Amino acid sequence: MRTIANILWIVFGGLIAACAWVIIGGIFYLTIIGIPLGRQAMKMASLTLAPFGRTVVWGGGMPSLVANIIWLAFAGVPMAFGYCMVGVMLCCTIVGIPVALQAFKMAKLSLMPFGAQVI
Repeated sequence: MRTIANILWIVFGGLIAACAWVIIGGIFYLTIIGIPLGRQAMKMASLTLAPFGRTVVWGGGMPSLVANIIWLAFAGVPMAFGYCMVGVMLCCTIVGIPVALQAFKMAKLSLMPFGAQVI
């Protein structure tokens, strides 16, 4: 079931979103200061490409907390809000609920990506 859901996800927009994250990550990698942000963008790209059957595990300690606070102030809130709005719209139909759950998973990761691992 996960494989079929991931294939449908990729066909109906997951590939485009993952490519956008890779492009954003590549732009961040162009500067030395942006490398940590590029790593987080690549993490989002990997989850966006195939979210079904994958989990996010948080950890990392104090350095991750400080980085997440900075991320939250500049990028996390708008990204999480966007994913949450998509999730709420998808919850309007029964068929969209599994996809909405994945959008909520991505919202949580986009809110605090530092120290998180996508497994």
